[in-house]
Amino acid sequence: MNACASEWRLLGVVTILCASGWVFSASPRPARPAAAGPTPESVMAAHPPTHADVSYGPHKRNILNVWIVPSDKPTPLVFRIHGGGFMSGGPTPPVMLEEYLKAGISVGSMTYRFSYEVPYPAQMLDCARAVQFLRSKAKEWNLDPNRFGAMGGSSGGGISLWLGFHDDMANPASSDPIERQSTRLACMAVNNTQTSYDPRWIQKNIPGPGWKIGPVWQLFGLKGPTEEISPELGKLMEESSPINYLTKDDPPVRIFFTGDDVDQRLDENASIHHPRFGRILKAKMDELGIPCEFSFKAPSKEMPEDVAFFVRQFAKIPQAPAARP
Repeated sequence: MNACASEWRLLGVVTILCASGWVFSASPRPARPAAAGPTPESVMAAHPPTHADVSYGPHKRNILNVWIVPSDKPTPLVFRIHGGGFMSGGPTPPVMLEEYLKAGISVGSMTYRFSYEVPYPAQMLDCARAVQFLRSKAKEWNLDPNRFGAMGGSSGGGISLWLGFHDDMANPASSDPIERQSTRLACMAVNNTQTSYDPRWIQKNIPGPGWKIGPVWQLFGLKGPTEEISPELGKLMEESSPINYLTKDDPPVRIFFTGDDVDQRLDENASIHHPRFGRILKAKMDELGIPCEFSFKAPSKEMPEDVAFFVRQFAKIPQAPAARP
């Protein structure tokens, strides 16, 4: 099959998935009237990356883009992980790209293998590899490896939290120098996201039918809800859930939702983006003494407060020394 035919075939698959409700968006329905303004795609077109379509791994979707702030000192980096139910999206920048760059923060964006191609944990491990790759480029691209943060909405926010809470996946003994790099993050700012992908946990803790939504099951290679959850599958579901990795040494989080914290009249999409995910996370982080900024009914999926959050958190971390010429 030629490339053009393949692209149209993929478009058809995504169209069918969207029409059937399988691809959940980064915000709950019913949607608010769309406000005029930039989109990640329009921002990308207006601000070409410093380093574009960089391959960070062996798979065709292991692609990232980076926007570097000119500086005589290593700059912090915030990377955006796109949402799309683990089934769609690309390495586009945050809408507030200019604000990050003006604040002296370089920006990255990445994509990863989709769940209909390969199930969990490929999506999380791809993004972990991207973090390691970016750290391996710290000297060349003038990045501060100690001040890396992640942002994202919906599934992209979930991957961000999973990376931030997971133990370091660096392998010091690896023959691959990229695998020897740390995967740890300094902070995360996420919106309309999930703190667990275990449908049993979601059914128990989150109002509405969000636990039934297709992408949650597709993440594990399943077509929909099933009563047969083997011990092996149950373990995978638990391992996919960021909140299960949370310990007192984990980084601060800003988590917010555009929807309201209500229990009634919820469809699957509104339920899977419910503020209760964030409320439960904040309660657990409060118990552990980790800073967590939680809010709901936010006016937008990206706000100046996000940039300010990263600026505050990075200011607490000693700056890496400038690379010697």
